[in-house]
Amino acid sequence: MTFATKSAGCGKDPTMTSQSYTMTVNGKQRQYIMKLPSSYDKNRPYRLIFTWHQLGGSATKIVNGEDPKKGGVLPYYGLPPLTNNSAIFVVPNGLNNGWGNAGGEDITFFDNMVKTVEADLCVDTTLRFSTGFSYGGAMSYAVACARPKDIRAVAVISGSLLSGCSGGNDPVAYYGQHGTSDSVLNISGGRSLRDKFVKNNGCTAVQEPQPEGGRSVKTVYKGCKEGYPVTWVIHNGDHNPSQVDSGSSTPFAPQNTWEFFSQFN
Repeated sequence: MTFATKSAGCGKDPTMTSQSYTMTVNGKQRQYIMKLPSSYDKNRPYRLIFTWHQLGGSATKIVNGEDPKKGGVLPYYGLPPLTNNSAIFVVPNGLNNGWGNAGGEDITFFDNMVKTVEADLCVDTTLRFSTGFSYGGAMSYAVACARPKDIRAVAVISGSLLSGCSGGNDPVAYYGQHGTSDSVLNISGGRSLRDKFVKNNGCTAVQEPQPEGGRSVKTVYKGCKEGYPVTWVIHNGDHNPSQVDSGSSTPFAPQNTWEFFSQFN
């Protein structure tokens, strides 16, 4: 049982609100958008969830969402309605609408956002999470590699090795999701990210099941180190953050992601 480790912002009257902020990182102006829970309580340590956009996306597009029927993401990856006001969201904006992470600059951006947010708001520092689709998934993977002690779990949706993996030898709880028909980032890339954390987390490798027609199949790995699970979801779709199972109109990534993140408390 890990007891909540409170950030420096706990007990303080916050200056941050649900709006856009800028900071300078390595001499470059960086933007991010905050979303606080309704009726924020300065004495309650919240989860902190980073949501990274895809290539050509933006923080604003993550906040507003795009049409899931056309391969767009739901606002904040569909997570706020599931969190029961238990999370603060940070939505970073990429340079050139992506996460090239040249010289680790996007990891430095992550570090600075954590520091800034936690100095002002009440966060449980053992419950930081990261998710994203495509390039945003790659960035979440880069965070898991480079900052394993600073992130509790990641959810990588249709990701690949695009933002680097500095370090990458330590365990981090890992959720991955990918389509067998992905025409943008082949599923082999997603599998290779997954396998890094299957190994790091000490899980037993398994022969991966295939999608059941239009239904996704979830594999929960066995034998992982206590507290470092790995879950993999495979589906027969394309490069799509809002894939649905046949017979359903609800994208399955949000529920799967929240189920994975919320097991840690």
